[in-house]
Amino acid sequence: MAIAPEDHALAAELATEAGELLVALRARNEDMARWRLGDTGDWEAHKLLVSRLAAERPDDAVLSEEGVEDPARLRAARVWIVDPLDGTREFSEIPRTDWAVHVALVIAGAPAAGAVALPARGMTLASWPAPVLPPPVEGPPRMVVSRSRPPHQAEMVAGALGARRIPLGSAGAKAMAVVLGDADIYVHAGGQYEWDSAAPVAVAQAAGLHTSRLDGSPLVYNRVDPYLPDLLICRPELADPILRLTAR
Repeated sequence: MAIAPEDHALAAELATEAGELLVALRARNEDMARWRLGDTGDWEAHKLLVSRLAAERPDDAVLSEEGVEDPARLRAARVWIVDPLDGTREFSEIPRTDWAVHVALVIAGAPAAGAVALPARGMTLASWPAPVLPPPVEGPPRMVVSRSRPPHQAEMVAGALGARRIPLGSAGAKAMAVVLGDADIYVHAGGQYEWDSAAPVAVAQAAGLHTSRLDGSPLVYNRVDPYLPDLLICRPELADPILRLTAR
């Protein structure tokens, strides 16, 4: 099913709008308890996204991290998968910038359009117009890893390739670091859901990056169980050596 250019534009518009809401909310509530600030941000951004999608795309289904599961999405031709606030902990730790908003349109299990807003950086990256991937840099590859718990697979890849580790917060911030050329590899294992990666994968694919499961199989979305535990986003020239390690 073909999509209209307006779908790419809508994804970017909604991610940006939710991001602006979150930046304003954060500025008004600097003294709020961290747990409450994070919960408030999650819910307010969720309400904005689902209401806007209901108005703009009433015939499409929606899967949101903060929403009530609706099995009707499994029969829908078009499903918007959103993470209203990716990196709730980082959002609540003012002035951290490594948090994001994800908005993706999935058709036949594949991300067809998407946008990732990095609101604290005043930036939104979208599937169209596609980001231009910077040329490779000299030296060892750079890998974004979890701030606190880098997965075994990431540590294995980093060690084998001699990669320099760059700790970052949210999944969207990590994936966009590769899109922006600030890193070369993002390996995740040990637990994510479809809303964590649908929009980042849409943007990464548009930029010409490699995206897959760690065994090399495609990332498939809008499944009965939205748990999608692992992924690889990397520069295309690094995909084969990484998959030789992770696909074992």
